[in-house]
Amino acid sequence: MHRLLEDFAQENGLRDVNPSLKILLGLGSILLCVSSPGPATPLLIAASLSAVTIGLARIPLRCYARLLMVPASFAVMSIAVILFLTGGGAVLVEIPLPGFALTVTTGGANLSLLLAARVLGGMCSLFFISLTTPMTDIFTVMQRLRFPTVFIDLAMLTYRFIFVLIDEAGQIYRSQRMRLGYGTFAESIRSFGMLAGALFLRTWESGEDLMRAMDARCYDGRFGLPDEAPPVSPASALGVVLYLACVAGVSWTTATITLC
Repeated sequence: MHRLLEDFAQENGLRDVNPSLKILLGLGSILLCVSSPGPATPLLIAASLSAVTIGLARIPLRCYARLLMVPASFAVMSIAVILFLTGGGAVLVEIPLPGFALTVTTGGANLSLLLAARVLGGMCSLFFISLTTPMTDIFTVMQRLRFPTVFIDLAMLTYRFIFVLIDEAGQIYRSQRMRLGYGTFAESIRSFGMLAGALFLRTWESGEDLMRAMDARCYDGRFGLPDEAPPVSPASALGVVLYLACVAGVSWTTATITLC
């Protein structure tokens, strides 16, 4: 997944757009989704940013849909609980069960729809940033915004070692599978324990190798970041501002619209 997202971020159709504008558009959309009192605004953001990501950035629809399925699977369980356990308003559906009954009220239905729309809009905004903006550009924007140098360096190291950890775990797991290490439940528990121990040691060694490599290159406590970025196009900047303003207007005008 790391290589998939990073490849898309490096090769998408919006690669030459200034990263500050893309981050502004994504973060602004997330804030509007979270603060929207109704579901219309998050759904509008989800539809528009998905169209931009698929159409302008040329991200394959199948890959984009698979990415959205990951947060959707978690959101569905939470929304189902809210739908049946949140009261208020008239009863829409009542499911009798032994000893009690599950009811869906207008308050629970409206709140569930709002949360589902916020999750969808927020994830589409986040995927817009991650699929169109490489991490090096994001770190460069953080540097320009005068984020603490230590924070940026730790973020870069953390980002790198997350996927070092995943790669090491994948190699060990495949090796165990080839040796039938997960044939029974007891063998699975034993193999998982061995995987965790070996993963800790190999990750520690990878960190020490990185430190030796940095010392050999005269590391002085700061990572170098490229300070080059495409210029801000007036048309692009105006488009981002108008989009956020229009979405904010829709949020204000549709604040009282509910499902039922």
